Parts: sequence; C-alpha cells; structure tokens
Amino acid sequence: MALLTIQTQTGDLTAVVSEGTLLSSILQHEGHAPDMPCGGQGRCLKCRVWAAGALSAPSPAEVKGLSPQELSAGIRLACCTKVLGDAQVRLLADNAVSQICTQGAGQAFAPDPMFSRLGAAVDIGTTTLAAQLYDTEHLLATASAPNPQRSFGADVISRVGRSVNGDREELAQCIRQGISALLEDLCRQAGRQVSEIDGMVITGNTAMLHLLTATDISPLAAAPFAVKERFGRCIPAGELDLPCGAEVPVYLPRCMSAFVGADITTALMASGICRSDSTALLADIGTNGEIALWHKGKLSCCSTAAGPAFEGANLSQGMQGAPGAIDHAWVEDGTVAIHTIGEVAPVGICGSGVADVLACLLKLDILDETGLLADDEDEFPLAKGVAFTQMDVRQVQLAKSAVRAGMETLIHQVGLTKGDITRLAIAGGFGSYLSLDSAAAIGLLPPELAPRCDVLGNAALSGAAMLLRSRPLQEESFLLADRAETVDLATNPFFMDQYIEQMMF
Repeated sequence: MALLTIQTQTGDLTAVVSEGTLLSSILQHEGHAPDMPCGGQGRCLKCRVWAAGALSAPSPAEVKGLSPQELSAGIRLACCTKVLGDAQVRLLADNAVSQICTQGAGQAFAPDPMFSRLGAAVDIGTTTLAAQLYDTEHLLATASAPNPQRSFGADVISRVGRSVNGDREELAQCIRQGISALLEDLCRQAGRQVSEIDGMVITGNTAMLHLLTATDISPLAAAPFAVKERFGRCIPAGELDLPCGAEVPVYLPRCMSAFVGADITTALMASGICRSDSTALLADIGTNGEIALWHKGKLSCCSTAAGPAFEGANLSQGMQGAPGAIDHAWVEDGTVAIHTIGEVAPVGICGSGVADVLACLLKLDILDETGLLADDEDEFPLAKGVAFTQMDVRQVQLAKSAVRAGMETLIHQVGLTKGDITRLAIAGGFGSYLSLDSAAAIGLLPPELAPRCDVLGNAALSGAAMLLRSRPLQEESFLLADRAETVDLATNPFFMDQYIEQMMF
C-alpha cells in the first residue's frame, strides 16, 4: 500500500491506495476526477496534473504529448501515471470550475408540489450537472458542477461502451456521488439539512438516466437501439444512494426514445411550445444534439451525434467555460479581437468563442467556404500560446453539420419549409452563451430562422423544476413523450445528403 497526498484549492487530503493504481482512478474515487474527454486513452492531454514521488515512468502517450520541459517540471497525465509508492499530486488550473448555466425559461402552472418540506430538481447533462432547491414557495439555491463521468469519456457513446464493458456500477456511483455533492451544496447554501429533502426530479438524456440507475444499457450500443426502459416513474432515493431519506421519491421523467431523452421532455415543458397552435422548433445543442418539432398537435423529434466540439473537448486548445477561456470574438481593425472569461490571460477557447472565431475568420476571408484556412496555414493565432487549428475547423464542421442537418431533416420529414417555423427555441448551456449571429454565419442555425430564435437557458432543469412543483405536469409530460414520433437519422437518405451539404460554411 502507498500514501498519496492530494493537494487541492481547499487543502490537502491523503488516501491510502494500492500500488500500481492509476492517478486518475484515485482522483475519481476521492471526488476530484480530472477532465478526460478521451476516456483515459492518453490522447486529449486534458488530465494534466503535477505529481512527484514513487510513480511509474512516463508512458509513450506522455512522452509524445508532453514537452520535455513539462515532464521535467513534474507534469503528468493522470490517466497514464501509476502510483508505485508514497507520492503527491496537485490539480492544475485546467480543472477550474466552469461556467454552467443553471437558469432557464419556464411556464406558469398550478402549484401542487411532490414534496412537503424541500424539493430538488437536477439536470444530468453529458458535460455538466445543474440543480435547484425549493421549499413550497420559493427557489432557495442553485448549484452546478462538471459531470464527473467525463473521466470515462466526453461523449455518450464512450460511456455506453464503458458501461457495457464492465464499468456499469462505477459509472453509477460516479454520477450518484456528483449529485449527492450538489444536494449537500444546495442545502449548505440554504441553511437546511439534506434530510429535509422529501421529493426530487432528475432529468437527463436516456443514456444518462440508464447510467444513473445502473440499468443495462447494452441496447444503446447496437442497432436497433430500442431501449426497454424509458422511465417516467419514481425510484426510492435509497436505490440511488442519495443522501436524503431512503424512501424519498425521485421522479425520472419519460424519455421519448433511445437517443431523445427526458431532458428534451422537460425542456419542452419549460418552453411551452406544445401548448401553442404555432409551428415551432426546439434544439438542444450539445454533445448529443436533440431536436423537436411541434406542428398541429404532433411532436416529431430526432437526435444527432454532434460530438463535444462545441464544449471544447476534442479541440487542440478547447476547454469548458472557465476563467481564461476565449468566450467571444469580433472583427476590429481588420483582425480578430477576443474576450476571455474573467478577463484574464487566454489559455484556451470554449464553445461560444469557437462560433465567434469561425464567424470572424469567414468575414475576414481567412477561412473559405470549404473550411480551409488561407494560404494552407495549419493554424490561426488568437493570442500568445492560443491558436485555432485546421484540425479544429474540421471538428467543428462535423459538429455543426450534424446539428444543422438534423434540423433540416426534421422540417423536411414533416413536409414543412423553414418559412413555416414561427419560433426556434434554443435550449442548453451552450446555447445560453452562443451569439446567434455567429451561429447563423457559420451555418449552425438556418440564417432565416435567426430572427425568430428564443434562447431558453437551461430549459431541461427549469422543466424538471416544474414537474417537481406540480405533480399533474408529470402525467402531462409522460403523455407528451409517449406520443412523440422519433425520426431515425441513421437510415435517412435526406439526412445523409444534408450532412454533406451543411459541411460547407
């Protein structure tokens, strides 16, 4: 056995660990999971830590990805470094808390809460967690955190694979611990006890709810992707290892299909789209892009694998919305001017900055319609030590093409034109900070719909809070999800054509 000292911003802690254990596994177990969008394969280089003591020699991935200066300074990749004896590790600034949207639009409703003392609403996003705490009258507190399951991979498919291959319980415990920490945070802010929580609603996409409940997720790993469990029921908190009473009901809203989850169900409730006679589109632009179309009392939906480019995970210097991230850019005096979160020195770029930078490069003719940088350059420098590369452009093209093609296909499938759409509601954290002008300029959103856009914020969480505070809405949302028709994009030739067409800027 070995003693590992973990240095954090709030102080040091020690852990007794088995020799040969990966640093990433230890940090994850101790509640300090590093960011590992690649799932611990040593490719993304996001899990940098400082480490010293009895450690394994640098792996080939570390030698390739880290500079000699970094290695000599003690910088290591947590996913590659094993503890061989007593050692020390320090988390780096790369793991700073990110900017996470916890507020969103909602609709009026008749109160009839599913709790009597305190109620909590939680949104499990692929990248982030967000939560709210209520008494019977008021919102008491909000809290957020990165989704700790990112250490198993940035996208849904990576985590599905890990679950199928033997990590089901580890994934479940990981997200349960993350939610438990949020509940503790909420109650600490409100000056209340977690034991007072007597009702909860937890929303998320279909995969996230399977991972939370440790339900067999293998149907999501192979065609025809028809899951048996779509939820829309209460589970005792004790079955989820949550710190409130074991019998406290936790409502998991109804999912629409394998890849259109409860997060869209609750976002639709918050948007009010399905209570209107108008034709409207809702899009949650994230790692898993989910889109819903309401027309003449009929709900159609689809899901498209956008990947984590808009959340910075697979970009050379991409990052979440944390201090130092370039979050906005504009053209000034013939060049690209930038703004960073916290107005500190730039260290990377987050999703909203990505859209702005690409829009600027197009405006300055530095990027052509095919996505090629001028003069066959490999990168465009944004600041000292921060650049946007040609490979980054290609990653964004794949992501924006998937989302846009999904929108176009859904509209086409219902027999409509974009002129028929009276409202485009944008849900999700990324959409909250996105410039609609930039999104239209790069082709992520149809330019003709940009003036009809309505940014909702974290509508999934707002909708979950509505279900928490009004039990009749749980039944309404269940029926809404059950009646939805899912359009399968994987076998849709129109989508395939659109995917290629929308690759262009």
